[in-house]
Amino acid sequence: MKILVTGSSGHLGEALVRVARDLGHEVVGLDIVASAFTTNVGSIVDRAAVARCVAGARVVFHTATLHKPHVATHGPQDFIDTNVTGTLNLLEEAVAAGVAAFVFTSTTSVFGDALVPPAGEPAAWVTETVTPVPKNIYGVTKAAAEDLCHLFHRNQRLPCIVLRTSRFFPEPDDDKAAREAYVDDNIKLNEYLYRRVAIEDVADAHLLAAEHAERLGFRKYIISATTPFAPDDARELRVDAPAVVRRYVPDYVAEYGRLGWKMPAQIDRVYVNERARAELGWRPRHDFRSQIERLRAGDGIRGPLARLIGSKGYHAETFAEGPYPVG
Repeated sequence: MKILVTGSSGHLGEALVRVARDLGHEVVGLDIVASAFTTNVGSIVDRAAVARCVAGARVVFHTATLHKPHVATHGPQDFIDTNVTGTLNLLEEAVAAGVAAFVFTSTTSVFGDALVPPAGEPAAWVTETVTPVPKNIYGVTKAAAEDLCHLFHRNQRLPCIVLRTSRFFPEPDDDKAAREAYVDDNIKLNEYLYRRVAIEDVADAHLLAAEHAERLGFRKYIISATTPFAPDDARELRVDAPAVVRRYVPDYVAEYGRLGWKMPAQIDRVYVNERARAELGWRPRHDFRSQIERLRAGDGIRGPLARLIGSKGYHAETFAEGPYPVG
């Protein structure tokens, strides 16, 4: 089967190319950056290039995007060109080519300000029913691209699945305060409780989305590691997160003590993956518990695929403040 992967030189794009090739599929990779995983160097904004790459494909994995860290270095029009017009080009050419499954990689960033409860309120329990309130041009354009996918399903009957992925990047955190307060692996392991997912599991979710797209038609899913928390924990998470974590994963205390790591005092949101597990049959292999077990066994928190891909970065240049120009 022929599969098109956009953003094939990026972190998720490379993962999907690797996994699809290992499964024996013919993979076309489209990216503006040349790499061993990109067969066609070009932009999704270039309609002719898109048409050439989509021709004959049964599945499109659309991961190409400008990301949140680009907000400080790219203008709003750049985001509209890539994230909206580029997605429109792909959708139109997918319809023309008779594509059977279009899987769009979105982001939990579309929820924006809906993720920040007022002081004194419980942590946000984030399911697909939460109404997005994008807070920057990145979130706005990803939400618009989701709407385009829905439109093409309704009007053109193109099977489209939107995967709102939480954090899976290995790069340093874009929050300067977080970088200064925690070592990087400590930040990332904490996030497995509520806002991170392993790249292996993201790739699995994309493959399952493509497999079930024709049956489902159009759906949106949150793709994040399975949280140990329950909705009744939301209020206590805002006042004493370590106490909640101790109830569910008591072994973390000794492991964090050994490493000198810290648990944040508060957690303000929890991404919930129940719909993806129920409807796609998705079974994420990595969560906070499994990562604690990896640490106890002497392994790092990154799995084999994550280590193979490594860090990509978001900018060609460096900045005085660190890896990002803001944050």
